[in-house]
Amino acid sequence: MQCVVYKSLRQFDYYLFVKKEDGFSRLPDGLKQILGGLEKVIELELDEQRTLAQADVREVMQLIEEKGYFLQMPPRAESVSPVA
Repeated sequence: MQCVVYKSLRQFDYYLFVKKEDGFSRLPDGLKQILGGLEKVIELELDEQRTLAQADVREVMQLIEEKGYFLQMPPRAESVSPVA
């Protein structure tokens, strides 16, 4: 799957993966508003042998096929319990 990755100029560390051929045609309007402007980061070929730093490539490909996009958000910080 030929994919293009964009970073949000409004939301820090949010990355949007879309099929190159689809572009933004399948993105919900609400998501476009949340992300604001987008800047192209990279084009890449996704296949089951590729490794992604923060996501399972099979899940990414499945979501792109089903929804038209995959949104990678920053990992949540784990809450730290106070030491007694």
